[in-house]
Amino acid sequence: VIAKRPYTPRLDDDDAPYADDKPGADDEMACAVLEAMPVSFAKLEKSMKAFIASPQSMQTPEELTFASLPIIEDDSPDVAADEDMEADIVGEVDLLALSPEKEKNDVTDAISALQEIPELASLGRVFRSTRPAPLTESETEYVVECIKHIFDDHVVLQFIVQNTIEDQRLDNVIVAVDTDSSLFEVAGEIAAEKIKYGDTANCFTVLQLNTEESLASCRFSCELKFSIVQVDPATGEEESEPYEEEYPLEDLEISTADFMAKVAVPDFRKAWESMGNAHEVLEKYGLQYRNQEDAVSAVVDFLGMQPCDGTGKVKAGGKPHMLHLSGVFVGGRSVLARSQVVLQKESGGVILKIAVRSEDEGVSRMVADCIS
Repeated sequence: VIAKRPYTPRLDDDDAPYADDKPGADDEMACAVLEAMPVSFAKLEKSMKAFIASPQSMQTPEELTFASLPIIEDDSPDVAADEDMEADIVGEVDLLALSPEKEKNDVTDAISALQEIPELASLGRVFRSTRPAPLTESETEYVVECIKHIFDDHVVLQFIVQNTIEDQRLDNVIVAVDTDSSLFEVAGEIAAEKIKYGDTANCFTVLQLNTEESLASCRFSCELKFSIVQVDPATGEEESEPYEEEYPLEDLEISTADFMAKVAVPDFRKAWESMGNAHEVLEKYGLQYRNQEDAVSAVVDFLGMQPCDGTGKVKAGGKPHMLHLSGVFVGGRSVLARSQVVLQKESGGVILKIAVRSEDEGVSRMVADCIS
């Protein structure tokens, strides 16, 4: 750009007035100087590391752009506008959350484990992955957690199974899931071959998403199925023939919020006005919460979006509270929401008025319906 448009210093005796410097549409330097970076350098570094770690990304012939880089999802509760002027670019991308170290490593390791399985390579890139959710108590004989990996048309359930029984080895371990909903269909399972005492292994269930239906929360019953082989705790030698066993787990829920990445915008008002109201959805709800703080926290959880401008914190006094939220829905579609939370002191509860804007009215409707 500098070679194409070099700087020419004015002569000392040049008294002519300066011409208006209005950049043209093809002025690359204007983008570099006048426009803010679409992503902070810190997040750009993390995004590049995630991109390099993905074998599919490194083999693609497509041009590398901001839009093709992984989303770095915000994971802080909320920061004021003057404390966070960083924005993330949207694309059909992987996810690494900016979270506490252990949880960040859990998600990173989970994505790495997913990428190493050839059977899952045809699903494309992971849009986002959830934190591990326990399906058992931590003190039980079999400890199971689940990470939901979100793709455009699939959800891969990664079950992390630990064997805590000293004289048993678990073979051919899977988690069978079942639901009454027609939104998902089990498309395949990948078993953990063997889990010795004290070891942890992964098994996977692939769910096909019915794209003809609107997303809604679905609850799955889960059951751990495996073969038990009795072993000598000292030597590990087998002492019995394998026999089939089943172990009930807690139910698992897949919600619309699982398909939303928490991505902040640097200027919510500007983003809101730029989005326009062509696909806006307005709703009003009565919520049974005793205070505004609980109501705001619940709305953030229901929608799975990132609070902006410091609005995730409620000021004392009981005045109507404005909550600004932003996120990226699966498929790379930006979503913004403005809501007012009003405490009903006499009758109890709160009134929520919410407006949702996105590039797709169907997405706006699905997000607004998360509250109901």
